Amino acid sequence: MNTIQVIGRLTKDPELNTTKAGQSLCMMRVAVPRPGNDTEAAYIDVVAWERLAETCGEYLTQGRQVGISGRLEFSEWTDTEGARHSRHEIVAAGVDFLAQPKAREAEAG
Repeated sequence: MNTIQVIGRLTKDPELNTTKAGQSLCMMRVAVPRPGNDTEAAYIDVVAWERLAETCGEYLTQGRQVGISGRLEFSEWTDTEGARHSRHEIVAAGVDFLAQPKAREAEAG
């Protein structure tokens, strides 16, 4: 079983791109608060594909709270200078649009 669910806020606007094969790809990063600590967060990379990617790229902005469900993936690569890199990321199966960015919440209230 490989499933993960997180709720956090986007640290910047999502980046919507298209692969060489013509698939839509949206990269995001969410800050997920650590339990019992209002000042620290875990930063998690998220990737969405196809129609979900297009929707996220069109409607989400920095600071928006989102619920992400998907699977965890690990990747490794070597850059052009020969340095090895690795990372974990969530491949989103669903993205729930939750609270607006905090500045917009204050304006609405």
